Amino acid sequence: MSQFTFKMPDLGEGTVDAEIVAWHTKPGDLVSEDQLIVEVMTDKAAVEVPAPVSGRVVSVTGAPGDKVAVGSPLIVFELTDGDAAAPATMAAPASTAAPAAKPAATAAAPATAATPAATARPAAAAAPAGAVPVARAGRVMTSPANRRRAREAGIDLTTVAGSGPGGRILRADLQTAAPRQAAAPDAADTTEIKVIGLRRLIAERMSEAKRNIPHFAYVEEVDVTELESLRMHLNHSRGKDAGPLSYLPLVVMALIRVLESFPQCNVLYDAARGVLIRHRAVHVGIATQTPDGLKVPVVRNAQALGLWEIAAEIRRLAERARTNKATREELVGSTITVTSLGKLGGIASTPIINAPEVAIIGLNKAVERPVVYQGTVAVRRIMNLSSSFDHRFVDGYDAAAMIQALKERLEHPATIFIPTVKST
Repeated sequence: MSQFTFKMPDLGEGTVDAEIVAWHTKPGDLVSEDQLIVEVMTDKAAVEVPAPVSGRVVSVTGAPGDKVAVGSPLIVFELTDGDAAAPATMAAPASTAAPAAKPAATAAAPATAATPAATARPAAAAAPAGAVPVARAGRVMTSPANRRRAREAGIDLTTVAGSGPGGRILRADLQTAAPRQAAAPDAADTTEIKVIGLRRLIAERMSEAKRNIPHFAYVEEVDVTELESLRMHLNHSRGKDAGPLSYLPLVVMALIRVLESFPQCNVLYDAARGVLIRHRAVHVGIATQTPDGLKVPVVRNAQALGLWEIAAEIRRLAERARTNKATREELVGSTITVTSLGKLGGIASTPIINAPEVAIIGLNKAVERPVVYQGTVAVRRIMNLSSSFDHRFVDGYDAAAMIQALKERLEHPATIFIPTVKST
């Protein structure tokens, strides 16, 4: 028998470490080559890592939420004699949310053996009736599915006695523990949720953006009555096969026209070099809520697309983001972001800039209400645009002028389809 140490692969673009999101194997398991063993996350994307060899797992490094440096031991396999000649190096996986190719690995000296399993603990059912369990120290051993069940049921896993090998908590242990903890309400008053994976990445990026960028917020009221009429007409004329047209593609198309006159808002700031990178192409980030948190897939070269193409691309990217199938290339590279809360849009919001961009446009809820229109009170459909700008590089006047230009396009929707006429 020989051992093979698989090290955290280099996932590209200057990645120095990766966070453990979920292990799909544990010491003692037999795994086959190419079997999914662990999910990790870099600052760019989630990556599913397959086993580079077949063998028995001796030890793993890190728990969910821990970061492991590139090149550090990640998992140790015990190989059979037939597999002893494992390759010294393998190709790294693509940094995408889709299943990855085999990561890089390096053969190394045998690692420290896994901690021997503790004597199996008695089943939770053996606890005296009505007794309040005492929290135990150390790592709780159970499957990700059981952790989710416990979280949903408000069960504190540290108070559950596991009946599996080494005290591992089984599903039957949770079913036994649920009634007991229900009788002791103090045990379920609070739930601790470790901030890991995408939620950690979102927290870090939002904190960094709010800390480093002096946000200038600007809210404007827009009469979208005519835009709504156009939207309804287009939906009726295209039929159901084309998919429903929302406000979002129309706003994106209007924004593209407006940026022709305000190129200073289609900019990325390279803080390391102190350089503003102005883009001719418009790569629009579409803030998308997913079960895992907020993602921003990118409609690339939106200026070259028609309205229905933009609408179709937004739907495609949103679906891929929500099903965790979006590639890294589909989630990076935006030059300006549009965010919409849809029916939950409220009256106004203060969106946080998607650094290194310098502007973000937010759509609030469109509602019908009485307003003064052409000298009389009329019922009109009104929607607020909530925007934020990086005040270091976009002056308040320019920010306001840009939103006013966007308002003009949306209130006269025929102009959405007319390029800006530049004076010579």
